[in-house]
Amino acid sequence: MKLEERQFISLDLGTSNVLAYVSKKGVVYNEPSIMAYDNLTNTLIALGYDAYEMVGKTNENTRMVVPIKDGIIADMEAAKDLLKNIFNKLKMMDIWKGSVVLLACPSGVTELERDALKLVAMDLGAEMVVVEEEVKLAAIGAGININLPKGNVVIDIGGGTTDVAILASGEVVASKSIKIAGTSFDEDIKKYIRSEYNVNIGSKSAENVKIQLGSLGKYNAERSMSVYGRDIVSGLPKEALVSAEEIRNVLINSFSKITDLFIELLETTPPELAGDIIKNGIILCGGGSMIRNVEKYFSDIFSIPCKVAKDPLLAVINGSKELEKQIFTKIENGFYGKNGQKLKQINKFM
Repeated sequence: MKLEERQFISLDLGTSNVLAYVSKKGVVYNEPSIMAYDNLTNTLIALGYDAYEMVGKTNENTRMVVPIKDGIIADMEAAKDLLKNIFNKLKMMDIWKGSVVLLACPSGVTELERDALKLVAMDLGAEMVVVEEEVKLAAIGAGININLPKGNVVIDIGGGTTDVAILASGEVVASKSIKIAGTSFDEDIKKYIRSEYNVNIGSKSAENVKIQLGSLGKYNAERSMSVYGRDIVSGLPKEALVSAEEIRNVLINSFSKITDLFIELLETTPPELAGDIIKNGIILCGGGSMIRNVEKYFSDIFSIPCKVAKDPLLAVINGSKELEKQIFTKIENGFYGKNGQKLKQINKFM
């Protein structure tokens, strides 16, 4: 198949959501990463939003599966099943044959974990799979010209991991990743409500509390909300009334680990790039950047300007769209090997 005839597919396989982009068609899928299987027949019965609605409401014959955790394939067969069913549902399975696929991954993944990501796409018929770091794609998607010889910082707060990176001259200069992100925020809220009110709540309830009340600074019209769960002593249904201030304290405790990670990264940053960072500020991406006052939180701590990307949830996939032409140019120039590994640098590529 000629290079210009190949389809381009980019995938952001997140712990919380899967996003898929197809050349000339745009974003064709954006739904939760969860799947539901029938244990008796081992068949898939729901995925995406349909499966998400089943969380916490299934019987013993149903198991819920999240095939990608922290940007890593946790269940290879389920991951293949997920992509097959997504594209079958879209009636687009045929586009995989001979395609070029761009996959986003967290900064901390190993080569073995990258190969596992590639294998999933190759098994579906892709001819070449390129893996790029999420923070690089997010920076491009946020509108940063990463090719200039100046430093920019991106903090991508996803569902399973938070990635912090400094980018300059077209590449990631330094990066760090931590498994503190959206799902861990939910777990911290669950733990707090359990310890403070003796009430067990589900993950969906905790996520709803985060969305409705979550903040990193005081805001207008703060309120409290009722959450419902099971009393850990009696086992009976119980209601707990939680306030915005309580949830803020929980989230600030969680975010302190992200700020510690950022400080560690800054300690290894060359002085010239550090100066650029002070001028250019911090760009925030991912679902975690939608928590109220998150930009003020980071700005106050580091005395550095901070802003949230225009489309924080789509920053990674938007960045991959921007790279489409460049990736085909690199393929033509022999930058990539057969399996998508980088072989050589091309000057003035972007």
